[in-house]
Amino acid sequence: MGGVVIVLAALVSAWWFLWVPSWRPPLRVGEHYGVDVSAHQNHIDWPRVAGDGIDFAYIKASEGGDFVDRRFSENWRGAGEAGLDRGAYHFFSLCTPGVVQARNFLAVAPPDPMALAPAVDLELAGNCGERPDTAAVHAELDAFLRQVEDAWRTEVVLYVGDDFEARYGVRRCAARPLWHRRFLLRPDVDDWQIWLRPRRRRDRQGGSQPQPPGSVVAP
Repeated sequence: MGGVVIVLAALVSAWWFLWVPSWRPPLRVGEHYGVDVSAHQNHIDWPRVAGDGIDFAYIKASEGGDFVDRRFSENWRGAGEAGLDRGAYHFFSLCTPGVVQARNFLAVAPPDPMALAPAVDLELAGNCGERPDTAAVHAELDAFLRQVEDAWRTEVVLYVGDDFEARYGVRRCAARPLWHRRFLLRPDVDDWQIWLRPRRRRDRQGGSQPQPPGSVVAP
């Protein structure tokens, strides 16, 4: 019995460390592979990324009211020169008014008619320590969305972490395209536009290029 357990553990380990990191979901008509990146990936070899079957990239631009991702300009330029479609995203802080965050994002990522729709990242993990009530969060998020959408003239895509959704329930209320995180299985929510293939914690560390694609965009 002990030998069976060891063999099974080895197979599970091989699946987790060898197959999962490189797995890509099969595409349906109109769908494309993409990546989401920030300064955490350090310098990215964008021609290499483009040559790996990646068609688009969402690039972190800003966070809160004054933080600017230090590699946004480099990544935006590099992805564009490599021929990838590009979108910018903002990490929403629970400690800063929505209009202040919108001004920060728009200063870093002004409207670009050739770009993908802007996105906002809503998560409790990595956020500030405050936890305002639901009404206050909805009001500040709405203020952020209105200002960004007025400038960009398109709806903002929402990435809503499960922790954020459980506490604040914004997916249905916001009624906007969703960027949904689900492991191995296709999204189980309506109105999803981007599917995030979760990466293991080790995959999130720095390197010369992103790990296998974290996102699949719907038609």
